[in-house]
Amino acid sequence: MRARARRWHQGWLRRRIPPARSLRLDHRRIFILPSRAGMAFLLLLLIMLIGAINYQNSLVYGLTFTLLSLFWVALHHTYRNLAAVQLRATGGRAVFAGEQVPLGLTLRSERREHQALKLRWPGLDAVSVDVPAGDEQALTLFHPTERRGWLVLERLRIETRYPLGWFVAWSLVDLDWQVLVYPKPVSAPLPVGAAPDGEEGDQPHAQQEGVADFQGLRAYRPGDSRRRLDWRAWSRGQGLHSKVFAEPQQQSLWLDLAAAAGRDLEECLGMLTGWVLEMEREQRPYGLSLPGVRIEPAQGDRHREVCLRALALYGLEARA
Repeated sequence: MRARARRWHQGWLRRRIPPARSLRLDHRRIFILPSRAGMAFLLLLLIMLIGAINYQNSLVYGLTFTLLSLFWVALHHTYRNLAAVQLRATGGRAVFAGEQVPLGLTLRSERREHQALKLRWPGLDAVSVDVPAGDEQALTLFHPTERRGWLVLERLRIETRYPLGWFVAWSLVDLDWQVLVYPKPVSAPLPVGAAPDGEEGDQPHAQQEGVADFQGLRAYRPGDSRRRLDWRAWSRGQGLHSKVFAEPQQQSLWLDLAAAAGRDLEECLGMLTGWVLEMEREQRPYGLSLPGVRIEPAQGDRHREVCLRALALYGLEARA
């Protein structure tokens, strides 16, 4: 019964406040009710009114209706403190599972100042912010992550009790943040002998042209650097030659899900994530092999992001 009521409430909210990267709070998106302090104040006014009726006391009548008028004015001020606030999501960046994901948010005021606004997700601490009149306020919210994949956030609650705390006005907004969460890295030794197709694991490292080891001389070619010319050979009348240097060519490595000896799929993916980070630290080329996914060996930030994204979404339905 509770689950059915929750689904109905979520559907009603999606129709009334659909997900959007930017929105403006208006009467359709703002809810307002008396707070506990407001309810206690109303009860006090009721007691005063009953006393005034019983004793026909004009002074108590006047005081009761004056306070009731103040209560009504507080309702309008609380609503106005939240109305017309514009919210805009400014994105977030991918993190590893278990880390706090930063989410950018900008609040803008059209004309008047908005004070003591509080933003929070269920179960997390609230963040207070004031928005100056005709200006905007940028802030970064943090949300914990537990599992890999696209981060699915509950609706963000923005509320105010300003100025007297007798009413609470709030809205529940979905700013459609899209943040990818990578698997939590697990430390494990790199796999051995996982050379690319056509290479042998114990094959000596090939040599490529570089700057480390002197290999000899070759005839000068147009475009060779002047710093590599052998001027002593030229002075002996042996013609113009260039010095050739070489450095070991690093062997690429295949990171295969079958080589990860984790207790379950999530731990295996975490081991692969740790290997990706380790290969990047060593600046070695590597490829990634998952059932149905094959990423050819390469190295660099772009390759790292492609591999981590594949690990984050493996076995899950892609959102974007």
